[in-house]
Parts: sequence; structure tokens; C-alpha cells
Amino acid sequence: MGKMILVDVNDTPIGTGEKMEVHRQGLLHRAFSLFLVNGEGQLLLQRRAKGKYHSGGLWTNSCCSHPAPEVPIEDFVRQRAAEELGIQMDALCHMGSFLYYKDFGNGLHEYELDHVYIGRSQDAVSPDPGEVMDTAWVSVEEAMEDLRLHPEQYTAWYPTAFALALPGLMAP
Repeated sequence: MGKMILVDVNDTPIGTGEKMEVHRQGLLHRAFSLFLVNGEGQLLLQRRAKGKYHSGGLWTNSCCSHPAPEVPIEDFVRQRAAEELGIQMDALCHMGSFLYYKDFGNGLHEYELDHVYIGRSQDAVSPDPGEVMDTAWVSVEEAMEDLRLHPEQYTAWYPTAFALALPGLMAP
């Protein structure tokens, strides 16, 4: 497992830590959430693989991960989208960031400063089955309605990340 960037609440790096140890101790770390949009304005949602260390089987944004210390975050977002979804992005836009904490009840805690991005791509999606069990291209309106009707089917960070991305997702 790779190193994760530990940060303070202002996103200033204060060190690094091993992924599982960071999650066991609930240390604040940097993360990203990517919302991928195609040429028709549809949003790609993914259902996390069942075997993930938390939130397996839940729907979420297109791709999310923890950037590596030695890689600029936008380069890492592009790299993970290619590895996890098999796509290259035409454009990438940072929409902001937020703090969130979740105790998963299994000895793991997610305490993240999550950077939200919108990416655009025309590529066909070819998900890594170790990361993703299903994908769906949906309209932004469908995504909003399904989250409203079935919030229990989504990851803990998704509603906040989606709200932060929404202005960019609604833009033409």
C-alpha cells in the first residue's frame, strides 16, 4: 500500500502515512473525488467493488482516491481515471474541497480533505473489476433524484462532493 499525504485543515501537508494505518488512526489526509461527464452531459457513477476495504457495493462519483505524495494532484487524478476507468480526460476542473469524517464501525475511519474535480471525456469506460463492480451514465437530474430517493445506496462522501460539483455539472 502506498503512502498517503497527511494534511492540516488548511490542506498544508504535515507528513505521510501508510493507507491502512492512517484509516485505523483516523488521521486527516488528502483525497479527491472526480465526476466524469461525457459529450451528452451525462455523469458517470460507479458502484464500488464489494471487496473494497470500506463502502463496497455502494454507488459514488466516477473515481476517488488518495493522491501520492510525489505526484501533483491533477496528474494523479488523470492517472487514477486511466487506471480505474480506462479513460483519458479532455478537460479537468477543480470545483473546491471539503472536510469529512466517517467511522465505518470496523476499526477504520475516513477523515479526509476531499478535492472535487469535474473531468470531461469521450472515451468508452473500461472499469478495473478490482475497483468497480458497475457503472452507469445518468443525467444530472437522474443522479439528484436517485440520491434523494435512495441515500443509503451511496457512499458517505458522495452527497457533499456531488453538491460541490453540481454548479459545474449544471453548466452547459
